[in-house]
Amino acid sequence: MAEKPDKSKLKGPGGMTMRELHELVKKGHARKSVPGKPHNKLAQPQNRWQRLVRYVWDKNRGRG
Repeated sequence: MAEKPDKSKLKGPGGMTMRELHELVKKGHARKSVPGKPHNKLAQPQNRWQRLVRYVWDKNRGRG
């Protein structure tokens, strides 16, 4: 059976190692979850009915 490759040397997209990619994702997630980030006050939460209607509406618009 073949040996497992060293995870620190695996290359991901853009030639980055998987470790570097993992660190970038962690940093991006930390930026997005900053508690002081302003939220869109005008956006209303959608209920199930609104999501269903939007899904069907968008699906039918594509058939034109």
